[in-house]
Amino acid sequence: MADPYSTLGVSKGADDKAIKAAYRKLAKELHPDKNKDNPKASERFSEITQAYDLLSDSKKRGQFDRGEIDENGQPRFAGNPFGAGAGGYGQGPQAGGNFDFGSGGIDLGDIFDGLFGSGGGARPGGGPGPRPQQAPPPKGANIAYEHLVSFTDAATLAPQRIMLGDGKTVEFKLPAGIVAGQQIRIPGRGQSGPGGNGDAMVTLKLGKHPHLVRDGDNIRIDLPISLKEAVAGGKVKVPTVDGAVMLTVPPRTNSGAVLRIKGRGFTTKAGARGDQLVTLMIHLPTDSLELARLIDVLSDSSVRENLSV
Repeated sequence: MADPYSTLGVSKGADDKAIKAAYRKLAKELHPDKNKDNPKASERFSEITQAYDLLSDSKKRGQFDRGEIDENGQPRFAGNPFGAGAGGYGQGPQAGGNFDFGSGGIDLGDIFDGLFGSGGGARPGGGPGPRPQQAPPPKGANIAYEHLVSFTDAATLAPQRIMLGDGKTVEFKLPAGIVAGQQIRIPGRGQSGPGGNGDAMVTLKLGKHPHLVRDGDNIRIDLPISLKEAVAGGKVKVPTVDGAVMLTVPPRTNSGAVLRIKGRGFTTKAGARGDQLVTLMIHLPTDSLELARLIDVLSDSSVRENLSV
């Protein structure tokens, strides 16, 4: 992979927001689902994902900028006892690697021991030091996905299913306290690599409901009721994410009054459920005959007695 900044098309001074925006733009263009007949697009998608994984991690980005790791996130070999062309052997060794000088292999650790330790003299500070360790092979790149969660599923944390780029479908759970833009990691479902598969990173989008609105961990709804129900009281049907429930409206209820249905909101991070808040809105009939009948009902002596109580 080329320089990660060049891969994403951003400058080295770019902030996290610019890096994220550049990645999202390229990921949308190069996503495997949109380029099934273009293998180069899939390769390019892996490259930008790998570049974003490095630059979005402040620790790794700092190490790369200081030259401590390369664009693949692997440590750079800081010391080369031979140097380029030294002794006629060209490039120096990699840490922990072997050399083949015709008759047999020479272990780099043995070379260091010979310079500092067991054979000829004590290493400064005493005893041979640890041999350089070879970094583990890198995993494959992560693959980014987006998944739309319905309003009801988000509130009740219903299990979700998503089809990945390989055509296979996997099931995953939603986190408590779910918010739009949250990411879910599905281990081992990314690109393959020498050190194993990367992960699938699923960004969650939340759908809307035709009647319900989220308010933190609670859910709100404006519910129309008739003037008769407001005056005399009664039971009304209210939609919730768990199905419709019957709500009792007390007599002489004003428009704008708020009633609470406990435990019918979103699941909080602690695992409890918020509430549903029902704002009652008095709705007058538009038909003149129906309005006249309503006036007759309200003129009835029993209704007037109820109002005077």
